[in-house]
Amino acid sequence: MKELEKNLAGAGLRIGIVQSRFNTVVCEGLLGACRAQLLQQGVREDDITLATVPGALEIALVLLHMAESEKFDALIALGAVIRGDTFHFEVVSNESARCVNEVQLACGVPVANAILTTDTDEQAIARMEVKGGEAALVAIEMANLLRELG
Repeated sequence: MKELEKNLAGAGLRIGIVQSRFNTVVCEGLLGACRAQLLQQGVREDDITLATVPGALEIALVLLHMAESEKFDALIALGAVIRGDTFHFEVVSNESARCVNEVQLACGVPVANAILTTDTDEQAIARMEVKGGEAALVAIEMANLLRELG
């Protein structure tokens, strides 16, 4: 049996990031950790493109445009949806996740989803560095896996 090995080498990969500006502190924390991990894995600064959008629901549309441009090997969604007092949390959480997944399935470009969904600001802040870094690793691994599969 041929087993395809995990490959976290980022050299030569072109990565697009779409970041929500809502919940700024958390989103900036996600971005900082993501960017640092991408650079650590060998992705060049010039090969990273960042687009910002107002909120989590706008992320998928920009991801779709990036994916259709064929300029990126992988994409990353960064955002934070923090529970409030209304049903809006569930709508935004569910729809943003569904739409992000639809982009990668429709276009064949991997999308690492690091749109946090938490009950409190404190939970989001506690998770932002880990999830930002993990999103970078997911994007790199999936881009390399798809390249190997041809």
